[in-house]
Amino acid sequence: QVQLVESGGGSVQAGGSLRLSCVASTNVDCMGWFRQAPGKEREGVASLPRIGVSTNYGASVQGRFTIAQDKAKNSVYLQLTNLKPEDTATYYCAADAHLSTCYRTPFATDFGYWGQGTQVTVSS
Repeated sequence: QVQLVESGGGSVQAGGSLRLSCVASTNVDCMGWFRQAPGKEREGVASLPRIGVSTNYGASVQGRFTIAQDKAKNSVYLQLTNLKPEDTATYYCAADAHLSTCYRTPFATDFGYWGQGTQVTVSS
């Protein structure tokens, strides 16, 4: 059982930045971020393994967002830069017990644990 708590969302102008944080109740082998805009499907944003070094980014955010972790704090972060109005969504932290989840292509969607989300709004 893993609990995830997100924070750091807010409202920014296009081109601005935000840093999202997610604290997990324990270590997990794979952690990531998803987002869901109103009326749209949930979209994979970024993921990384606890032990490995590989990262995975969704095509729409590659080059603008960066995922990182602090293993000692059981935390994962998402640095959002050069934000666009299209990035407006609820962002969810996710975790999975299987390391392989972080390596799947296309981006995996069946993470086992989910946070409640934090809202990101980008104004043009």
